[in-house]
Amino acid sequence: MSNTSYITLRNKFIEYGCFSIYQVLMWDVGFDSNNYTRWCKQGLLVRLRRGWFAFPEMLKAPDFARYVASRIYKPSYISMQTALSFYGMIPEVVTDFTSVSTLKTAEFTNEFGAYSYRTVKPELFFGFELRKMQDGRTIPFATPEKALLDFLYLYPEYNAAAMMLDLRLDEDFLINELDLTRLREYSSQFGSKALEARLNTLIKAYGL
Repeated sequence: MSNTSYITLRNKFIEYGCFSIYQVLMWDVGFDSNNYTRWCKQGLLVRLRRGWFAFPEMLKAPDFARYVASRIYKPSYISMQTALSFYGMIPEVVTDFTSVSTLKTAEFTNEFGAYSYRTVKPELFFGFELRKMQDGRTIPFATPEKALLDFLYLYPEYNAAAMMLDLRLDEDFLINELDLTRLREYSSQFGSKALEARLNTLIKAYGL
């Protein structure tokens, strides 16, 4: 059994910000897993989910809570309410992190926030780009068009004009920044007539 100290672990993985037990084992095959529990109790590590940890100073790092979303459940990208709020398309400030994944639906809560993941088929896992953080790390983020379509697809209860208007989508953004051509192209890739109908309802409701 390895006698790796916390300082040694920190020096090795601090550049990652967060890390998995498998990354540690690849580095030190004899690492004592009891260290995780002890160091979490001492406030030296933050548990993100089973098998994933971060260093507590990352709690103050800009954008790092968003970065965690795509690290602890892969593949995934930030979308739906979180992305819509980020782009200013909805007025609410969304503090939870909503993502899309090809894995099963999941939820995790830790000191960085609440993370939820909704499932899509592999062929619908597209329409995202890597957004750079202040420290140079990148986060997979849905484009505005894909974030809106993911929301309409995964929340089919939004199917009437009144409900679309209840979203209070920012009309300046819709007119000046939303790419309607891309929106239509992305929508066609879903192969869902129901989604097309909901999208048409939204477009008519906002007079686009």
